Amino acid sequence: MNSPTVTRGQSRARIAIALAGALAVSACASTPAPTAPIEAAQLAIANAEQAGAGSHAAGELSEARAKLASANTAVQAEKMLAAAQYAEQSQVEAQLATARATSIKAQAVNEEMQRSTGTLVDEMQRVEGEAK
Repeated sequence: MNSPTVTRGQSRARIAIALAGALAVSACASTPAPTAPIEAAQLAIANAEQAGAGSHAAGELSEARAKLASANTAVQAEKMLAAAQYAEQSQVEAQLATARATSIKAQAVNEEMQRSTGTLVDEMQRVEGEAK
């Protein structure tokens, strides 16, 4: 028997609310922490540090660390989508830091090689001038 105090519209509303609540709970429960992006960001930061980004690309490395900290904070706040986005941004910043540090170091090596080549050319010309 149906209760005379609950109308058909109220029953549907209760079912809709129950379904919405179940969907919200399952959405929260099904979103795991973005451990893979966070680990990838940590690895990228470690690689940047090994590449000398601390002295050659300090700004980018600092930004990568800040984004990683934001990712960890978002995980604590159970904002997994934001955490994943911060982790990915951190990884990109760390990769940029690595690329910038590598580029600066390669440019320094190139300049040193040009100086050495210039010195060798000067020496060869000096020796040729003495031989004549």
